[in-house]
Amino acid sequence: MSNLSSVIKSIQDVMRQDSGVDGDAQRISQLTWLLFLKVFDALEEELELTRDSYTSPIPEAMRWRNWAADAEGITGETLLSFVNNDLFGALKTLGGDAQRNPRGFVVRGVFEDAYNYMKSGHLLRQVINKLNTIDFNRQAERHQFNDLYEKILKDLQSAGNAGEFYTPRAVTQFMVDIVNPQLGEKVLDPATGTGGFLVCAIEHMRKQVNNTEQEAVLQTCIGGVEKKQLPHMLCVTNLMLHGIEVPSQVVHGNTLARPLRDYTAAERVDVVLTNPPFGGVEEPGIEQGFPSDVRTQYCLVS
Repeated sequence: MSNLSSVIKSIQDVMRQDSGVDGDAQRISQLTWLLFLKVFDALEEELELTRDSYTSPIPEAMRWRNWAADAEGITGETLLSFVNNDLFGALKTLGGDAQRNPRGFVVRGVFEDAYNYMKSGHLLRQVINKLNTIDFNRQAERHQFNDLYEKILKDLQSAGNAGEFYTPRAVTQFMVDIVNPQLGEKVLDPATGTGGFLVCAIEHMRKQVNNTEQEAVLQTCIGGVEKKQLPHMLCVTNLMLHGIEVPSQVVHGNTLARPLRDYTAAERVDVVLTNPPFGGVEEPGIEQGFPSDVRTQYCLVS
């Protein structure tokens, strides 16, 4: 854990030298999209070993292993141009949807509002090389990183309106323990944030898994919606680190933008675990999708 902590700290120190990265929120956002691609690539390596027909949704040249893994690879203006123009251009426009290309759907959802803040390709190469010292294929190191990831989320508390990002682990764990979701039940967080409730629910239900069929059921048990790009990116990465292969059921959007009357009986869930962002103001017109006796722009969820 101490080694991982030092790696993340050294990455943040490098980012502080870059003129384009301003403040904790941008540093965490920058770190997270890089982490996402490295974690995604590590999980793809596992899938390539276990599934003969596995095909990556990411174009070959854009996969982490082909542009980032080599410490002596592209750097400087060449790296910066590749990331800003080629990489982001490709990932933001991946085709498919949650049914036909779920992995591509996840990647596109993560990158549709993501941004490369770093202006120095040499410093970006330093960050990438430091990140490559973490081996996400080692189960022990992945387990340790889960704890470190919690620390990264807590750091958001110093980056602004932290309440919309992070609910303390003790609170999420207590609520999940009391609600006690069962394997096979559908668990929803309509204001997912960084995925704390869903992660706790996953770990709670995983204790009920005894075979591959039950693990397959677990993979489909959770769902969520997150309005803002940074917590959505953090959430998807968090879920992958906790064993959800394709977190396509957690979408980047606004739960409240869909009128209540549009929901059908087939979309009902068994468990709702959430900490809605009280105090926020929705855009005009959102409240029209809800019954007049519960209509307000300031807090539509209670």
